[in-house]
Amino acid sequence: MAIHHAVPGELIDVRPLGNAWATAQTKTLLKTKEMEVIRLVLPKGKELATHAAPGEITVQCIEGRASFSNSGRSCELLPGTMLYLGAGEPHSVLATEDCSLLVTILLHGK
Repeated sequence: MAIHHAVPGELIDVRPLGNAWATAQTKTLLKTKEMEVIRLVLPKGKELATHAAPGEITVQCIEGRASFSNSGRSCELLPGTMLYLGAGEPHSVLATEDCSLLVTILLHGK
């Protein structure tokens, strides 16, 4: 079965998961040669160990809370907050509550 990615002009629902949380999974919402958008779903206590994205990224908290660490600094992502990192910057994420994050990665044709 092919994975569905949004096509130009298609409406994408990124509202809080609410009652759908129990069955929600991380999902790539769209992917082109220039950009990838992922809805990252993390249960409380789940950690994404230090890693780096190939391009610049933004991470927007849709719901819940997460601790985001980069270059020895940590910040708390809360609903309605967003951060930006340059390409290749190492970072890690720890869900301090059940959370969903909207991650955008610029791929620059990679």
